[in-house]
Amino acid sequence: MTETTSLSPTIYVVDDDVSIRESLSSLIRAEGMQVEVFSSPLDFLALEKLKDFACVVLDVRMPGLDGLSLQDELTRRGWQPPIIFITGHGDVPDAVRAMKAGAIDFLKKPFEDFTLLNAITTALSRVSSEFHKKLELAELQARYDQLTPREREVLGMVTQGRPNKLIACALGVSESTVKVHRHNVMNKLRFRSLPELTLAMERLKPGQ
Repeated sequence: MTETTSLSPTIYVVDDDVSIRESLSSLIRAEGMQVEVFSSPLDFLALEKLKDFACVVLDVRMPGLDGLSLQDELTRRGWQPPIIFITGHGDVPDAVRAMKAGAIDFLKKPFEDFTLLNAITTALSRVSSEFHKKLELAELQARYDQLTPREREVLGMVTQGRPNKLIACALGVSESTVKVHRHNVMNKLRFRSLPELTLAMERLKPGQ
């Protein structure tokens, strides 16, 4: 489960090496981002929720639960933060497994600061895009919820391509009444054209 995004992104750093944690924390904070550090995957998993606007910088090799196993556990929980793996070992199979599971990058230590910061930028760009899509859908749902039951009936038929006359017959009302309902639907949902409205309803899938 995730929580609402904040204006400043949060970078979760998970590494058992205290010097790495301190170094990355200083670097990331210097770029104006929030940082939360963890010495082990189990400490990280103790969190009840993750912030939406965030990514994880994760060491591969750690005692106990390793980074790849943590990635698997996050997927099992339905948590999908973008992950940037860092490692002191050039293990190709590990890199392939991580990338196939959706990791943003797999960086071998030591790496340049700008390399990590570029990877973080890529990760946060993905998160921002996905968050805004969710936000738009939530706003559309809120507007849809303002429709009356009859307006929703009309909306359903309109997006099926039925003309006003057939909608009026199906609902037992006049065409002028249907036109009023259509006008109200367009205003409440804030669309100017039928194609826009139809595409939006395909995304929303009301009633499912």
